[in-house]
Amino acid sequence: MSIGKVTVSAINKLDGWLWDQQCVGFGARRQRGSIFFYVRYRLSGSQVVKSIGRNGSPWTCDTARTEAKRLLGIVASGVDPFAQPLSSETFGAEVDRYLARKQASIKPRSFIEIARHLRNYALPLHKLRLAEIDRRTVAVLLGQIETSSGAVTRNRMRSALSAFFAWLIQEGLTELNPVTGTGKADEGGSRDRVLTPEELRKLCRCLGEDKFSDVVRLLLLTAQRRTEIGKLAWSEIDFDRKLITLPADRVKNSRSHELPLSRQALAVIERQRRITDFVFGGIGGFQDWAVAKAALDQRVGIAPWRIHDIRRTCATQLGELGVQPHYIEAILNHYSKSAALGLPGHRAGVTGTYNRARYADEMRSALQRWADHLDQITAS
Repeated sequence: MSIGKVTVSAINKLDGWLWDQQCVGFGARRQRGSIFFYVRYRLSGSQVVKSIGRNGSPWTCDTARTEAKRLLGIVASGVDPFAQPLSSETFGAEVDRYLARKQASIKPRSFIEIARHLRNYALPLHKLRLAEIDRRTVAVLLGQIETSSGAVTRNRMRSALSAFFAWLIQEGLTELNPVTGTGKADEGGSRDRVLTPEELRKLCRCLGEDKFSDVVRLLLLTAQRRTEIGKLAWSEIDFDRKLITLPADRVKNSRSHELPLSRQALAVIERQRRITDFVFGGIGGFQDWAVAKAALDQRVGIAPWRIHDIRRTCATQLGELGVQPHYIEAILNHYSKSAALGLPGHRAGVTGTYNRARYADEMRSALQRWADHLDQITAS
């Protein structure tokens, strides 16, 4: 018979099922003192019975029948309306699970970068369901990142996203990787930009009293990589010996690095306030590179340059000051492939380890000469 108020009330006496004549597959049943509406259908040769909900707001006989018709219409298309749809989870929730799963198998330095890309740069995707993220969505995001942060950041973000979606496929949460087919930006190949003395003078004179200016000053005085200085921790500074000690997990070649400090470099560090564990503040050190550099570029007014050009410039200037190549390599913490294999060379194998200790005085002298020379450039 048809399911209505009268017939539903009768189920209390019948204590059983009642199936609707108007909508085949729509039923009601007395259960635990209440009436529940159900839908019954056959899919892939098997009969399925699923609950729509209990009688009462929002489900009445009419609204439940309408819902049953909707569900049966989905079944007619060959899809199970009650099956957990792929990619129903949000991007942000799965990122946290992915990072928790991968942290133990990724080097700490790499993990920090991957987490930064997926949590910060991918923030516009966090509230989206995985099913809503297609190639167009990813391409637009990558384009925005390239515009604001450059080709290198775009490509690193693209790699992090691709690895994340590959993991989602393995977990059965999605079927396709939307990163596939998106373009990889041209990073311009190997760079050889070296700032001229005049450009160095303009750069130094435009530095202010803010954190970023002191980061740039220390980069100029130490020739280290930007992450090594930007994330410099107070625990990595030995004030008694006047040097920086970077642990293996903080440097590119995974070899701990001791760097003597010139008077000028030490002065930059000493005037920083100890607010966090990091010299230049923040949860993980200085972070706002793109915005801060864009503001500095407007003040300096020189040809386009990158932060890494400072390191190359320092190495070039050290050479012009007469510093021997192997001392420059020691300052830069450079090791050749032959060194990694333990083959003979300036800084290969065990010899390189002992040379680092022997080079400490020469490194300090070279960096002091460079700091004094930079003062002369700025004052000229």
